[in-house]
Amino acid sequence: MTTRTTPPFRADHVGSLLRTPGVLTAREDHKQGRISAADLRQAEDAGIREAVKLQEDVGLQGVTDGEYRRGSWHMDFLYQVGGATKVQDNLKVQFRNEQGVVEFTPAALRVTAKLKLDTCIFGDDFTYLKSVTKKTPKLTIPSPSMMHYRGGRAAIDTQVYPDLDQFWIDLGRVYADEIAALHKLGCTYLQLDDTSLAYLNDPTQREYVSKLGGDGMAQHLTYIKLINAALKDKPADMTVCTHMCRGNFRSSWVASGGYDHVAEALFGELKVDGFFLEYDDARSGGFEPLRFVPKGKLVVLGLVTTKKAALEGKDALKRRIDEAAKYVPLEQICLSPQCGFSSTVDGNAVTIDEQIAKLRLVVDTARDVWGSA
Repeated sequence: MTTRTTPPFRADHVGSLLRTPGVLTAREDHKQGRISAADLRQAEDAGIREAVKLQEDVGLQGVTDGEYRRGSWHMDFLYQVGGATKVQDNLKVQFRNEQGVVEFTPAALRVTAKLKLDTCIFGDDFTYLKSVTKKTPKLTIPSPSMMHYRGGRAAIDTQVYPDLDQFWIDLGRVYADEIAALHKLGCTYLQLDDTSLAYLNDPTQREYVSKLGGDGMAQHLTYIKLINAALKDKPADMTVCTHMCRGNFRSSWVASGGYDHVAEALFGELKVDGFFLEYDDARSGGFEPLRFVPKGKLVVLGLVTTKKAALEGKDALKRRIDEAAKYVPLEQICLSPQCGFSSTVDGNAVTIDEQIAKLRLVVDTARDVWGSA
């Protein structure tokens, strides 16, 4: 089997990692006014160096900063888009786990002016990551669809965007400009994190979108066009993947359903290089939708859960990879955890040692299956 020297790698991971105790303490001290922003960044720098060493030590080729400078995987980015305004409304998101419902009340956003890119978002963060790893630095940012999904038409000022046509054009241009700016900094591995394309497989989520004034049955087609517009000038030496999951907050989830509703358009039309897909339990459905993946595109199977501490068996993972290979060639498959370990600063119900064991399992399994990680 061919060794992959470009991303996504045979053994890869989604991005976020459990924050170190030092980073968590510094964040709280900054929140309480006990330390300055410069002191916080210094503590984050130290934590990121630890996170990079952790990833390199287990044998990963793609290395992130663990999203250590963020409170949330997406909102910290979206609030920095020109024209987006942070608001505190009564939006509640219900996550679920085996014990019941976990309610999350995040700050929301409104589009109050024409969208534009004022500065390269996370540019300094990427530059620091690049300076402290010998491997391929990977940056994760939210997909442009996340600017729209949660609030829909109601979150976009009608005086600014009387109709949504110009909104989609401007949003796509913001991301195209961001991608160009990141490439100038040396970014060759970018991941667009997107819950909407997985959520829309759930009938209750399609109904939610329709209630917000969208078209739940066809919303994924709009998002695919949006992302493709963002990627229209993608540099040839930059790999862009998308990651899809059904919610990841304190070991809980939002949506259920296989990829069937979006699969044909998603795999056939979305102009990314690879798909990180959540596949850690029955909520994600079967592998049959992978039959739509075209030649040349990579599928990164998220078979190792980040929601539970129990370590998967290597033989069980190999059997699932074999099952997926009935629908897409083994040469086009890679392996990863199903999501990040800490999509928000809270983190999932696993320890750092358990996180390391899961990442090592991914690497060891990939070496067994493909001969390299």
